[in-house]
Amino acid sequence: MATNVTAPFQAEVLGMPVNVCDDVFAAASGLFERGGGQIVTLNAEMTMAALADPALAGAIRGADLVIPDGAGVVWALGRQGIKVRRAPGIELARQLLEHAAAQQWRVALVGSSPQVLEKLCHILAKEIPGIQLVIAIHGYNDPQAWPAIEQHLLSLHPDLTLVALGVPRQELWIQSLPHPLVGIWMGVGGSFDVWAGTKKRAPRWMGQMHLEWLYRLLQEPTRWRRMLALPAFMRAVLSGNPPRPATQRPAKGRRGE
Repeated sequence: MATNVTAPFQAEVLGMPVNVCDDVFAAASGLFERGGGQIVTLNAEMTMAALADPALAGAIRGADLVIPDGAGVVWALGRQGIKVRRAPGIELARQLLEHAAAQQWRVALVGSSPQVLEKLCHILAKEIPGIQLVIAIHGYNDPQAWPAIEQHLLSLHPDLTLVALGVPRQELWIQSLPHPLVGIWMGVGGSFDVWAGTKKRAPRWMGQMHLEWLYRLLQEPTRWRRMLALPAFMRAVLSGNPPRPATQRPAKGRRGE
């Protein structure tokens, strides 16, 4: 018998945690009220990557809120009798930006190219009046520059930090920062490109039919190898005998410590 979600609880999909709740925005707001932490948006591709990558698995397990971003994760939960709506990370991130403007939160953006980030900052200032962007850091800085960048970012005490460095880099980077984290820190993948208008999101009807993966593949044919994770995910869920999940968990703290 299927379970309709009322009170939030934690489930698992192939060994990866998923926070099941009726309202992910309310869950994110609650996380902020408790002091903050890391939000991970879990989909099938990330789940399979985590089974092969102990560091990514540790970052997901170490997150404070893991939402069911992908249709595959929602389907896998459904096979456990858990009925939940898909919660696209890009939509939650946008809600948080609008909420941040209303609440006068300090917002930081990290990732994407310098050109996309510059365009995005102008667009957000127009589309979300009152937004307080305290810093915008592109993802192409020299590796040796990152320790100083991180120190400066943390000194600004942002209430909301959206990180568009791609999976798994964004999850691992957030996890590597000093804990406990203050404010909300969320990996948003390619959201900056969509908001800046350099890429398009799948039409709503494709999302409703769970075909966003096909739209992304048509936009970026080079993603085909990554898409092989989708049938592998389905096989693992259906077989009930998934690959042994990674168990290593990185220590919470500065990188290299």
